[in-house]
Amino acid sequence: MMTKALLNLSPAQLRIAEAAFWLALASSFFLLPDKLTLMSQVLIFGLFAVSLDMALGYAGILTVGHAAFFGAGAYAAGLLAKYGWSEPLSGLVFALAVCGALGYALSYLVVRGADLTRLMITIGVCVLLYELANRLSGITGGTDGLQGVVIAPVLGLFEFDLYGKTAFGYAFGVVLAMFLLVRLVLRSPFGLALRGIHDSRKRMTAIGSPVEARLRMAYAFSAAVAGVAGALLAQTTQFVGIESIGFNRSAEVLIILVLGGTGRLYGGMIGAIVYMLVHDWFADMNPQYWMFWLGIFLIAAVMLGRGGIMGALSRFVRTGKAR
Repeated sequence: MMTKALLNLSPAQLRIAEAAFWLALASSFFLLPDKLTLMSQVLIFGLFAVSLDMALGYAGILTVGHAAFFGAGAYAAGLLAKYGWSEPLSGLVFALAVCGALGYALSYLVVRGADLTRLMITIGVCVLLYELANRLSGITGGTDGLQGVVIAPVLGLFEFDLYGKTAFGYAFGVVLAMFLLVRLVLRSPFGLALRGIHDSRKRMTAIGSPVEARLRMAYAFSAAVAGVAGALLAQTTQFVGIESIGFNRSAEVLIILVLGGTGRLYGGMIGAIVYMLVHDWFADMNPQYWMFWLGIFLIAAVMLGRGGIMGALSRFVRTGKAR
């Protein structure tokens, strides 16, 4: 619904565009056989950005510490696999439950405050969890990362291989399923209520909407989806680095979301595709100064594309129809 409104497409055109988007991603399996590891990470970070968009773009909860849930999900799945249970799908469910519970507990702090308070709380939680992971090096591996993670074959049939084929197929299936779940939630009355709260919290309170309760549920659901993304990264790489829970990871996913467009269903996915492919291209082109060129690209993209890539696409479609 939101994507249709933004791009001014008919229902049939919207279905075709969505099918083409996911088919293009799936075709990477055949067209980019040497880049499957990168494409798996593109999918994972796209899901991570979508989880942030639900909190920030749809519910209006200002957060810059979302890596706390991404890293918690990664450690939950990694530790579960290392110390007793290596079946991947149940590992995702475990990470979803852990991060959903963590997000709901923290939501009582996050939802009650003003924007600046939320900003500080989310940063503080992210920094605290990072330091906790560092201090508990006997369990988490500390700065060396959690090693020895072994994931069983997917559905008992598909073993994870060195070429990344199973990892890509597994990541694609999980990301698509989670994206459809997020879309279903955002198109439900609950999702419409979140849009109303984002637009005017006072007005939603005046009509009797349980604003704080809905924001808490939105934050918990967003945390759960971020946890699944983190678990996916841990399972497909069979390693958990401490940077997965660091503030830099939170800043990176925020950049991805702003690049794609906040409050737009596909903004996180498209932002992840563009950011990570450009990131990889600049790193190959100029290994010494690639961050300089990446910074120039991001500044130019934000200045030229108001509303991110999705906003630019929306304006392009409207201009084309006007002509």
